[in-house]
Amino acid sequence: MNAETSKVPLRHDPVTIPCPICDATFVPAGKRLYCSPACNAAAYRRRKHTATPTVVVARARPPKPITVYECDNCGTRTIGEQRCQNCGTFMRRIGLGGPCPHCDEPVAITDLLDQEANP
Repeated sequence: MNAETSKVPLRHDPVTIPCPICDATFVPAGKRLYCSPACNAAAYRRRKHTATPTVVVARARPPKPITVYECDNCGTRTIGEQRCQNCGTFMRRIGLGGPCPHCDEPVAITDLLDQEANP
């Protein structure tokens, strides 16, 4: 036997087998399939903890830039900003809307229709 063939690991299962995780050869004892407890744990994690796809949930509310908010303390209305500039408190959501074409003040669709609109 020459030096090159002696470096090749034996593939005869009763003598040596390769570890399916790290490809290290080892002498099996009983029904042992992995070379070490670390490789056994890695194989278990691969079998049991499969990657689950990320679930994307649609937004329930409209984006902020078209939402009108009103401060309960001072009555100030803004579009897209939830914190009142005057009071520093969070404002209540009125609904969808935008600036009034005549006076440029924030106006909600519900103000124009005089009824509740569900986005």
